[in-house]
Amino acid sequence: MSNLHTYVSAGRVCAVKKKKLSLTASKLREDIYRILDEVLESGCPVEIERKGGILRIVRAEESDRLSRLVQRDCIVGDPEDLVHLDWSTEWHERNLS
Repeated sequence: MSNLHTYVSAGRVCAVKKKKLSLTASKLREDIYRILDEVLESGCPVEIERKGGILRIVRAEESDRLSRLVQRDCIVGDPEDLVHLDWSTEWHERNLS
């Protein structure tokens, strides 16, 4: 059995040794800033054992507003055809006076 766990997070593969993967809350408290910095730099999650449960510290992925837009099909046909449309025969100047 391998002593490594592998995680995939945001396209990164993280191999974490079992002894570092799971910490107690006391061990986290001893070295919290170093552990948090490691998670930020590597993107690899750290699991904390607390009262029989497992908590996970993971790096939050930032997303920009444009990436949340829903793509919609608005144009029927080839969009390149719109560039070459000639509307000059359809255009009639309107007198607003």
